[in-house]
Amino acid sequence: MDPEIIAHYADRYDESARLDGSAFDRVEALRTKEILLRHLPAPPAVVLDVGGGPGVYASWLSGLGYEVHLVDPVERHVEGAMTREPPPLSARVGDARSLDFDDGSADAVLLLGPLYHLPEKGDRFVALGEARRVLRQGGPVFVAGISRFASAFDGLLDGLDEDAGFRRIVEQDLETGIHRNPTDNPRFFTTSYWHLPSELAAEVEEAGFEDVAVLAVEGVAWVAPDLEARLADPGRREYLLGLIRRLEREPGIMGASPHMLAVGRK
Repeated sequence: MDPEIIAHYADRYDESARLDGSAFDRVEALRTKEILLRHLPAPPAVVLDVGGGPGVYASWLSGLGYEVHLVDPVERHVEGAMTREPPPLSARVGDARSLDFDDGSADAVLLLGPLYHLPEKGDRFVALGEARRVLRQGGPVFVAGISRFASAFDGLLDGLDEDAGFRRIVEQDLETGIHRNPTDNPRFFTTSYWHLPSELAAEVEEAGFEDVAVLAVEGVAWVAPDLEARLADPGRREYLLGLIRRLEREPGIMGASPHMLAVGRK
């Protein structure tokens, strides 16, 4: 892995509490869990959480009765995952492009981070191929992507676009999809590749997966100025999630969702 990516997560940014943080991050977690549960086989199916970070989803799935094995290139994440309750059955340092699992040994594979941290298409294709190799026939794969337009929206929302360096990053993102952060500001994220929605679908299909659908994760929840209050009210929260669900496949606004999730089958 790119040393800059490892350093970002090991030394500069604490990923362990992100999905429990802001209202918007919590929408991401709620929606990701919702989509996973639609397509996962019943527990105690074997799930490989590749690039699983500090184990937020691995722990949740373990609590539901799944046999979860986590792989991540950052040692800090692997150690943190095993301290969660319940922990995954196993967690190891590893690379999505070279998985230490047998062919057809998993009932489902999560790639909720690897693809957008591999700027080169060839590397992304290798990671998808490894996921397909270890997946049993008919098993689902879940592949997360960051929208090509995420930094443009984020800059407007959080005022990051007042920084000339961030504006240059946005221009590069829009032009090439390759996001690089030459500054010391961890808010500008780290080396990654940001997909167009159709591009994400095409890459997963090119890797040999079938029935591929790309779904918006957070959708346009970020336009709600009172998102925290909406999540705190059960009725308003369900309306919000229902609206995102209703629009999750709408191609006209797919790119407005910061995260997308491609679901396919071997």
